[in-house]
Amino acid sequence: MLDAVVVGAGIVGLTSAVRLAEAGARVAVLAADLPRETVSRVAAAVWYPTHTRADPRVLGWAAATFDEFTAQAAAGVPGVVPRPTRMLLRTPTAGPPWWSTPVGDFRAAGPAGLPSGYVGQWLFTVPSVEMAPYLDWLVERLRVAGGTLRRQRLSTLAEAAGEAPLLVNATGLGARTLADDPTVHPIRGQIVLVANPGLDTSIRDEDDPAGQTYVHPRSRDVVLGGTFEPYESGTVPDPDVARAILRRCAALVPELTDAPVLGHLAGLRPGRTAGPRVQADPRPLPGGTRVIHNYGHAGAGMTLSWGCADEVAALVDGNGSTGTPGRDDVE
Repeated sequence: MLDAVVVGAGIVGLTSAVRLAEAGARVAVLAADLPRETVSRVAAAVWYPTHTRADPRVLGWAAATFDEFTAQAAAGVPGVVPRPTRMLLRTPTAGPPWWSTPVGDFRAAGPAGLPSGYVGQWLFTVPSVEMAPYLDWLVERLRVAGGTLRRQRLSTLAEAAGEAPLLVNATGLGARTLADDPTVHPIRGQIVLVANPGLDTSIRDEDDPAGQTYVHPRSRDVVLGGTFEPYESGTVPDPDVARAILRRCAALVPELTDAPVLGHLAGLRPGRTAGPRVQADPRPLPGGTRVIHNYGHAGAGMTLSWGCADEVAALVDGNGSTGTPGRDDVE
């Protein structure tokens, strides 16, 4: 008999499963899509709490995840590296952003050397993760801890209720149906992959009037983005959008002008109107199976993953948040 079933095999589900398995639980991950088929595989995956609210719980999750990835980078975990980052600012700011607390080297700088239109920049180092090898590493870490992974598409969470006394719902967009949560919605993101011409610093311009712009180098390529389109559900890359992304990124980083294009990707982030739902459901499934929800992270799944997994483990032990609706759901 299993102790827990985790439904969903993206980074949120796998980190939750690893935390439970390494605490001694017998865990199985059930998923319609295996890890490399999930939207986590598409993620640029540079730590940054994008489109999240300045909420103490979100900051706690983000800080715990920052620390975990920093330790993993030091230990040589595949795909995890510290990434120097520059955030270019178009409007003055009153002080450091709410999320900067865990970032040890955060500092503000003036506009010297920046193109026209910028008033300053933030400089900091954050964890970056190449998701393909990292997801493989998580699956292996789960296996070593005694956990299993299998493909299984559920129509309802109740279908898995008989397998274990605890079910963790990490189904992302699937939670709209499986958790009967109409506030869950897709947020379309499109990126372009180009060969890396030797870049090692991420650059962001969140307020570009032509669209969100970011350049995230990896070992063999550079992720160029992007879009953040709530309620859009198409997963076929749009050639016009791709050309616009290439123009914006090359204007920001001229070294990218002639970089060979390696691919185009589009994926659907799991948005939720009230933000991530990490809470124990007061209503058990048939047979008394307890449910803990962990979904709705939108574009911040990597950034919040380990912190939310820690909270799931605390909720299992009865030491975490009660998850009162309207109080702990955050955006």
